[in-house]
Amino acid sequence: MPATDSGLLPMQFFSTLDLIALAFFLGAWLAYHVGVEWTEHGRKGLNTRMNAYRDIWMMRMLERDVRIVDTQIMASLQNGTAFFASTSLIAIGGSLTLMRSTDDLLAVASTLPFGIETSRALWELKTIGLAVIFAYAFFKFAWSYRLFNYVAILIGALPPHKDRNKPSARTHAVRTGKLCAAAGLHFNRGQRAFFFAIGYLGWFISPWLFMLATAAVVIVMWRRQFVSDAVQAVKHA
Repeated sequence: MPATDSGLLPMQFFSTLDLIALAFFLGAWLAYHVGVEWTEHGRKGLNTRMNAYRDIWMMRMLERDVRIVDTQIMASLQNGTAFFASTSLIAIGGSLTLMRSTDDLLAVASTLPFGIETSRALWELKTIGLAVIFAYAFFKFAWSYRLFNYVAILIGALPPHKDRNKPSARTHAVRTGKLCAAAGLHFNRGQRAFFFAIGYLGWFISPWLFMLATAAVVIVMWRRQFVSDAVQAVKHA
């Protein structure tokens, strides 16, 4: 795109098909989010079922005098979340690095069999969009990590074993379980952003592949949430 076009609005760089594909992507993400987190059907998914087991875990913890196993589980959850947060930062850096070599990438892409035809400005806008997705994922993982830290503090504040039958002990266990579920919710949202980023990569080739990849990602995630072997394993009898 010539330098004289730098003052154009971003939307003017996109074709009608590009805008349709982007709307499909955002709509699919929003629809999946609503379907999994806000609907009755979503409550039958793997994420919600695991929240019930978080509550059971906290109640079981009250029964244990020694809670070393529980602290090890928390450390594992924190380490996993920290890994994804670090990966998000690397992904953001990688996405922004692509903008420094746009001309080289376009030259390579033009030689590929499917012959990507795009302008420099359009390619950079798509790259910024990818970086935004990873930035969203980072904020979700970072907040999830912080919440897991809070959960660890609440676990440390659990009443001793001898007071396990007191109403205050039960209330504290429920409170801890809810905070743990909130941490898991934000972790799931960050991981969902990673999955949708895979579908977003299709846009660098063509809007049609963008929509196809997005649909494939939604189908894979839906199957894992509702009809996978993992769901069957934790489903109540």
